[in-house]
Amino acid sequence: MMTNSTSTSNELDILNASRGVWLVKVPKYMANEWESAPSMAELGRLKITNRGAGIKPEIFFDLSKDVMERAKAKSGTTSNDVNIPKEHQFVISDISHQHLAVFSHPTDDKSTNGSGLVLEGNVVQKAECRPTGDMNYMRLKAKQMEKANKPQRTVLKLDQTPISYLPVSHHKVEVMNDARKKAEGKRSREEKDKVMEMLFTAFEKHQYYYSKDLERITKQPSTYLKEILKEICVYNTKNPHKNMWELKPEYRHYEVTQEKPTEQG
Repeated sequence: MMTNSTSTSNELDILNASRGVWLVKVPKYMANEWESAPSMAELGRLKITNRGAGIKPEIFFDLSKDVMERAKAKSGTTSNDVNIPKEHQFVISDISHQHLAVFSHPTDDKSTNGSGLVLEGNVVQKAECRPTGDMNYMRLKAKQMEKANKPQRTVLKLDQTPISYLPVSHHKVEVMNDARKKAEGKRSREEKDKVMEMLFTAFEKHQYYYSKDLERITKQPSTYLKEILKEICVYNTKNPHKNMWELKPEYRHYEVTQEKPTEQG
């Protein structure tokens, strides 16, 4: 067991090190059914037939009736249609040159060391669960291949052009921008001193303003107004007055502590 004086993340629970486990590769359809099966439900039955000394035993596995019925219900098939295979055979592999083990991360935190990493056992048998190659299995594979080769996108013929697909000469955003530009274009530039006087009057009422509020008060083009604001004001880029203007210290005639931020609507 590996330990760490400052952390238990490297500790390993090896109480089950003497347990022997089987490592079996199962088909995807079988794994999907097992994952969705109710707790404590019977998944299938294993049958091992010894054939004598020195001969590997035959190992067969049949899916349970409940698993088969749930698979049929989900696919909407009948007994005469294609369905997942029921009978399977284990093909044993030689692991004499390998040392395999199974580890887990318990979600209930019941491991003895509390690290969440447990050695569940050493692999003593490695096998592949293969379905019986009957006509039902062949039809299943053909159906899977047909589904895999089916194009994800298809071409549809439309009887008439949908209205939503017709080209639009002017989008809503463009119309709003054009209207704003026309409104600004109609605004005549006032004398700089007069604009500054309006700004000072506004800042006597509130300490902070957004650009759009100052444009509404002065009725000046935004570009022209910003040029003047940069001379007499500071643009805040941090909270709590982010994106708001306030007078430079040399132009202020009020106590900063007495003024609270005001957002103009």
